[in-house]
Amino acid sequence: MTRAPLPLAVAQPLVVAGDLGATVAAHAAAVRQAAARVVAFPEMSLTGYDLDAAPVAADDPALGPLVAACAATGALALVGAPVTDPDGRDCIGVLAVDGSGATVVYRKVWVDPSEARFAPGPGPVVIEVDGWRLGLAVCRDTRFAEHDAATAALGMDAYVAGVVHHAHEGAVTEERARRVAADRGVWAATASFAGPTGGGFTATAGGSGIWSPEGEAVARAGPDPGQVVRAVLTP
Repeated sequence: MTRAPLPLAVAQPLVVAGDLGATVAAHAAAVRQAAARVVAFPEMSLTGYDLDAAPVAADDPALGPLVAACAATGALALVGAPVTDPDGRDCIGVLAVDGSGATVVYRKVWVDPSEARFAPGPGPVVIEVDGWRLGLAVCRDTRFAEHDAATAALGMDAYVAGVVHHAHEGAVTEERARRVAADRGVWAATASFAGPTGGGFTATAGGSGIWSPEGEAVARAGPDPGQVVRAVLTP
């Protein structure tokens, strides 16, 4: 069966430290602005990269405005947050949010030594949206070819990552996305934090983008928070 093109956006919302409600509102606004089927957000986007942030439950009523935005637009939002796994351990997770609610769909595998509070996830994950198989990644995962290789082995059409990098590390996002596209022959989409976001990140790189399977940048954001860029993925 031929897949229809998939409108996908990457967003770098302004995070309000310690204010989940305000940050969720920024996510909801980004979803409405994106007019895309899938909208990806950075690592720990709901809390900022605060290693002491409390886990966000999938059924937290504070997510209501984001659920409503997804319902209104038909979008699936891939948002980052600390989460709790079935064994009660804290992990760095990705929640898939749509008009029916939120579900934890991925937990970061390659946890950094500085993130000792968080347990690694069980392994690579691919989710399916409208016939498209999207491999998921969080920041340091993208450093290791083992991760995208294992994700590709599950069958993927695009590799979608949420990351945070220091302002001087702006080139890292593109380098890693181009490598994945070249090595796996898939689309690569990276949502990168912009602005301050806790964890020692007084400034972050931004530069979210989407790259074709040929490694061409088809959509790029700048360094400022609040930007959303979009591309239509074609088979």
